[in-house]
Amino acid sequence: MTKVTIAKGDGIGPEIMDATLKIIMAAGAQIETEEIEVGEKVYLAGNTAGISHESWDIIRRNKIFLKAPITTPQGGGYKSLNVTTRKFLGLYSNVRPCRSLHPFISTKHPEMDIVIVRENEEDLYAGIEHQQTDEVVQCLKLISRPGCEKIVRYAFEYAKQQKRKKVTCFTKDNIMKQTDGLFHQVFDEIAKEYPEIENEHWIIDIGAAKMADTPEVFDVIVMPNLYGDVLSDVAAQITGSVGLAGSANIGEECAMFEAIHGSAPRRAGQNLANPSGLLQGAIMMLNHLGQTDVAEKVQNAWLKTLEDGIHTYDIYNDKVSKQKVGTKEFADAVIQNLGQKPRVLKSASYSENATPLYLPKYQRKPMGVKKLEGVDLFVHWPGTEPDVLAAEIKKLSGDRSELIMITNRGIKVWPDGFKETFCTDHWRCRFKPKADISLSKEDILALLSAATVASVDVIKTENLYSFDGKSAYSLGQGQ
Repeated sequence: MTKVTIAKGDGIGPEIMDATLKIIMAAGAQIETEEIEVGEKVYLAGNTAGISHESWDIIRRNKIFLKAPITTPQGGGYKSLNVTTRKFLGLYSNVRPCRSLHPFISTKHPEMDIVIVRENEEDLYAGIEHQQTDEVVQCLKLISRPGCEKIVRYAFEYAKQQKRKKVTCFTKDNIMKQTDGLFHQVFDEIAKEYPEIENEHWIIDIGAAKMADTPEVFDVIVMPNLYGDVLSDVAAQITGSVGLAGSANIGEECAMFEAIHGSAPRRAGQNLANPSGLLQGAIMMLNHLGQTDVAEKVQNAWLKTLEDGIHTYDIYNDKVSKQKVGTKEFADAVIQNLGQKPRVLKSASYSENATPLYLPKYQRKPMGVKKLEGVDLFVHWPGTEPDVLAAEIKKLSGDRSELIMITNRGIKVWPDGFKETFCTDHWRCRFKPKADISLSKEDILALLSAATVASVDVIKTENLYSFDGKSAYSLGQGQ
């Protein structure tokens, strides 16, 4: 018997959680539940995290968390509990199967059967944002080698376990050569360890278009956080409905399972909500716990119920549906079908793929040879003429460094800029050492001191490094 933490959440959450638990317990799930309260009530009680310390202790003790959707109040600085939970518990992998249920659920893609594996902890979701000037704010995109290695390896191990044939990587490394470039590089490295699994890389924009148009050409897709967040919802929707999809959030010690839809407060308390998304999350939880026979029984009963045309309002279609039912009635129908299999849809056989994933802990690589090659000074300046700014910034240079470039929103505007380029009040001024001098951090401090004396408003700096002789910073666009 495994103790599982549950949270019934907000809106339709309590109804779909009750229905989900009723189904899996009727199927013989060997779990014991321990309930915590998270979400809107906790937020509005003054806890901006939406969860108490005591609840964290329970989740960490039980390791397994089944969570219904919650409502995050608008405004007030409330942080997303989903993002917080994933990061606090190290749930680095988000897994979302997206399979067509044609012809019983309407879709334009009857052969679609893909799994999106999304990195869950970093990228722009680090949430590190600053207002830099009157006109410019920034968000830091953080991609780490450990984060890349863990999620890419998970994707290949998942494909191996589930007997899938191909893993595809989506990035935008033609533009973000450092961050997305690292993700792509790690993908290529790890793919070599799995010669039996086909691998490929697509630029995210054309890859997304292809997935929306011809999803049957993909199998497992692995992506950084933001792309994965967007495209997993797109994928779920084009299978037929976001409301039918669940997700697993897997870490080295803990795991969280949930529906991917929201709390839908307008539908709360009316016995209308479809519990399928959370039920799919619970099925993934049972597989994670090794209770594959129970997971298989529930999935097949659910598929049989959909085939029978017993549908909640959100998926009801006069052409294929036979009976419109509420949340409780849908759950009862699934329970009645326990032990049966679908006739048309492919039945589940999870016991065939019950071998555990091989997920070694990340091994830190030896440190590279790191050399300081320059510095970018970011300056708040309300003028519009780059040549005027350059004349002032050049005065900061001493005997050891010189201004070589100014960019605005990444575009080179000095030297040889175009008058047509629109400029904001946020300027990147790049300094490199003169001749064969090696720049030091003392030289950077001297630049900052000179800027202070000259009343130049330096709002941030970024050191420019090479690692093992390879430049590790971007050029200006047009440089």
